[in-house]
Amino acid sequence: MNSDAALIALIAVAVIGIVVILLLFLRTKRSERLRARFGPEYQRTVQETGSKTRAESKLEHLEKRVDRFHIRPLDPPARAKYTEAWRAVQARFVDDPKGALTEADRLVQEIMSARGYPVADFEQRAADLSVNHPVVCEHYRAGHEISVRHSQGRASTEDMRQAMIHYRKLFAELADEPEMARSAAAGDTHGRPKQIDLGEKL
Repeated sequence: MNSDAALIALIAVAVIGIVVILLLFLRTKRSERLRARFGPEYQRTVQETGSKTRAESKLEHLEKRVDRFHIRPLDPPARAKYTEAWRAVQARFVDDPKGALTEADRLVQEIMSARGYPVADFEQRAADLSVNHPVVCEHYRAGHEISVRHSQGRASTEDMRQAMIHYRKLFAELADEPEMARSAAAGDTHGRPKQIDLGEKL
C-alpha cells in the first residue's frame, strides 16, 4: 500500500508539474503574440496599467472589441477623394498652419470612420487603431498631443509641421498610399519621422 501511495503521489506531482509547465508555455506564447501584434503599444499599455497581466488582459479585450468591427479598405473613388483632400490640407499649411493642423486631425477621424472604426473619444480611437496599426498609432498619439498643445496656444510652427508629418504617416497607411507613407518615414528603426528644417517640403 505504501508503495502504491508513493507511486500515486509521484504521478500527481508529475501531472501538476506538466500542467504548470504548459501554463507557463501558453502564457509566454500569449505575451509573444501580443508583443508582436501591438508593438510599441504593448509596452505603453504595460506602463499605463502598471501590470503585465492587466495590460495583456486589456489588449486581448481590445482585440475582441475591434474584431467585431467591420473594418474595410477604401474603394478607389473614396481613396482618391481622401487623397485629394489631404493634398489640399497639406497645401494650406504654408499660409495657415493652424487651420491645416485642425483640418488634418478632422480628416484622419473621417477616414477612420470611413474604414469602419466607430466614432469615439481620442483615447478609444487610438486604442482601436493600435490593434491593426500599432506603429502608426504612435504617430497618431504624437500628432494629437501637438494638436492639443496647439489648441492651448503652446505649439510653435515647427511643432505643427511635425504634427502634420505624424498625421501624414497615419493618413497614408489608412488610405493605403505606400508612396506617401515612404515619403513621410524618417528611416529610423522605430518608424518615427525625423525632425526637419522649416524650409523642407511637407
